[in-house]
Amino acid sequence: MKLKLISKSLLVITLATAAISASAKEFVTASPNGRLKAVVNKTSEFSIAIVLDGDTIMRPSAIGLKLADGTDLTMTAKLSGGKVVSRKETVNAPFYRQKSFVVSYNEARLSLGKGFSLVVHAYDEGIAYRFTTSRKGETIIKDETAAYTFKDDSRTWLSFSTNDKDPYAMAFQNIYDVKPIGKAEQKLAFLPATVDCGKAKITILESDIWNYPSMFVKAGNSALNADFAPYPKKMDYYPWRHMSHVTEREDFIARSSGARTYPWRIMTVTEKDTDMPVNNLVYALAAPNKIGDTSWIKPGKVAWDWWNDWNLKGVDFETGINYDTYKYYIDFASKHKMEYIVLDEGWYDSKAGDILNPIPAIRLSDLIAYGKQKGVDIVLWAVFNVMDENLETICKKYADMGIKGFKVDFMDRNDQTATEMVARLAECCARHKLFLDLHGIYTPVGLNRTYPNILNYESVFGMEESRWTTIEDHDMPLYDVTFPYTRLMAGQVDFTPGAMHNANKNDWKAIYRKPMSMGTRCHQAACYVVQDSPFTMLADTPTNYEADETYTDYIASMPLVFDQTIIPQGEMGKFIVTARKKVNDWFIGGQTNWDARELTLTFPFLDTNKKYKAQILRDGINANHDAEDYKLENMTITAASSLKMKLAEGGGFVIKLIAE
Repeated sequence: MKLKLISKSLLVITLATAAISASAKEFVTASPNGRLKAVVNKTSEFSIAIVLDGDTIMRPSAIGLKLADGTDLTMTAKLSGGKVVSRKETVNAPFYRQKSFVVSYNEARLSLGKGFSLVVHAYDEGIAYRFTTSRKGETIIKDETAAYTFKDDSRTWLSFSTNDKDPYAMAFQNIYDVKPIGKAEQKLAFLPATVDCGKAKITILESDIWNYPSMFVKAGNSALNADFAPYPKKMDYYPWRHMSHVTEREDFIARSSGARTYPWRIMTVTEKDTDMPVNNLVYALAAPNKIGDTSWIKPGKVAWDWWNDWNLKGVDFETGINYDTYKYYIDFASKHKMEYIVLDEGWYDSKAGDILNPIPAIRLSDLIAYGKQKGVDIVLWAVFNVMDENLETICKKYADMGIKGFKVDFMDRNDQTATEMVARLAECCARHKLFLDLHGIYTPVGLNRTYPNILNYESVFGMEESRWTTIEDHDMPLYDVTFPYTRLMAGQVDFTPGAMHNANKNDWKAIYRKPMSMGTRCHQAACYVVQDSPFTMLADTPTNYEADETYTDYIASMPLVFDQTIIPQGEMGKFIVTARKKVNDWFIGGQTNWDARELTLTFPFLDTNKKYKAQILRDGINANHDAEDYKLENMTITAASSLKMKLAEGGGFVIKLIAE
């Protein structure tokens, strides 16, 4: 399959009538509704500010590029040009949170001199800018300047690197540290980073990264200052998993040749928390689909082995990484109409990196054939660099065998060579009709729009952490109702939900071989609605699910790809209610932190001419005592209905509304 650029978007362009220049040194680009403005200024340094309804919510913030040849656009930029064009674009979005969406924005292009320009987009939902260059030959970026500046008491949500020895090398998984920016730890934090500016929240994100590192930020001087992993100079391998890592770095962050664009820097602006999970700017600003036809890509649910430690009860064979165990997983998946199983680490000798030779115990060819008979396909786990080092051969071999995709793990960095590796994997896998689930990776930057065969990403403090964390260090119900407001702006998430051992705050403990979740069973069920996740796990063991067929049938029958997503209620860090439409039906999920609460649900989004059969999964009356207690009930719901919903501590609910 030859790759080519396929753009299915409808673009409407008109010339804006409003002037954008207040003076020769200041350029203002307003959003379509006029409420939000990006103010680009060149006085002593080059800066951008954000104004909402006349109030500056992000103060003038230095931006620029520093080149190895001594050019410093932060100081030497000379602004000229700046004609504003109004655009309206319809974006087709396969496997995203809705089938398509419309974005409207005003665009300004400013010449900076020395072969560089700045492009600014002003949306009603946020501001974005990027640098471009028309230079010929090699350009080496020494550093990129961005000092996003706010009031000293502005509250921030930051996820810090978990590696103090080498902060650039880690899995991009941590909870949020919430402090005023003036008191935030001056440690490397990965995106997204959210700041409460009073009138609105600003979340810093990025999109469309090519031949360039992803961004970190570090608090200091009332600003979130951009930081980037320097370009790798020398690499080595860890003795386990044949995983590569950087041992020495250059004194620059990026190198490339010829004319190019640089990544979009995005500052979403959300006045209501309920607008945050459905902000689409990262996806909208990414390069359009490069692979063309996406009909071969099949989202689905997965019977997963790793989180439950390959545990099966009541069987007459020894469980583990072998044919009989995976045959059982296939039978379970088939019974519940699940599309996939994953063979996680252990199906090949990962220490040797011998990915082309599966271990004999799994009888991979036989397993693939058995899965085909049962209507269940197989996805294989791999390490990023192990695949990359023999990419074409690996993709061809396993695609020819009938494998449908790879769960690729342990990138654990985001420098330029890392982002280039991800793009290579996406392109090669697309040619061989293989999809990807990316783990151990930096926060999504819209590559799933460019390569829709990227079905999912990790870059989240997922449920796997409950195998070894502590409740004091990592409050999962709190995190579960925080990250949908921030991390989901960047893209879909592989949280790996579905725990069948559930515990309240007093009873939970970490057990590696028989793990449990924090919060109720209904809180787990709600993950399948609240989280954007077109390829998602049922993480517990099949025999635990088989002990409760009613619940298992309920979650296994949930759709994963939707036509529309809205957030009817919610407050970051407290609770969330998500509603998703699939054809004529709706699916609603809600979660709370450790605070029990009662919500009143209304349904103005329903078709007023229809009645809906409601299948309601809610916390049981004793769920505060036994987190596994739930109730399943049926009733009829209409657009005029009102429903009281009690959520236990760490609780949740799911409602399926099937149009009659």
